[in-house]
Amino acid sequence: MNLYDGTTDPKHHLSNFKSRMYLVDASDATRCKAFSTTLRKAAMKWFDSLPPRSVTSFDDLSYKFLMRFSIKRDKVKHAPSLLGVKQEIGEPLRDYMERFNKACLEIQDLSTEAVIMGLVNGLQEGLFSQSISKRHSTFLSDVQERAKKYINMKENARLREPTWQPGHSHSSKEK
Repeated sequence: MNLYDGTTDPKHHLSNFKSRMYLVDASDATRCKAFSTTLRKAAMKWFDSLPPRSVTSFDDLSYKFLMRFSIKRDKVKHAPSLLGVKQEIGEPLRDYMERFNKACLEIQDLSTEAVIMGLVNGLQEGLFSQSISKRHSTFLSDVQERAKKYINMKENARLREPTWQPGHSHSSKEK
């Protein structure tokens, strides 16, 4: 278990700690005593500054911990934030898809429709965006499969270029 230093989401840390204590069937007193072993830096200073006998239970300690460090909670992201994920000019479709998928992982309870809308909205004008515009799909797997085909087509075309060398990109003037 990672030590908590006060810079990340305290709910994640507390949840992780509680799970471990549940597995070993630890008593309330043991949880209170063991909790300090998962802290460091500012979090440990906070724990050490608690007045003696000021904690009455692990629930009390948990509450005090969350109140002190709740400002460090992870920012919750929602589906509309996907509209800000745009394919950069010259960015390969593969890189955009990877970046978009990572953004999707940060959002809980994300609907398929929102994913498809965000993905299509962020695409640069090109063969893939034209194809998606012509034939809308309601299945994410279909969109991902079509993207994979376009990625493979583009990479295969690059490999067939007579002057292509790995790691070297040619401008249209050089060709």
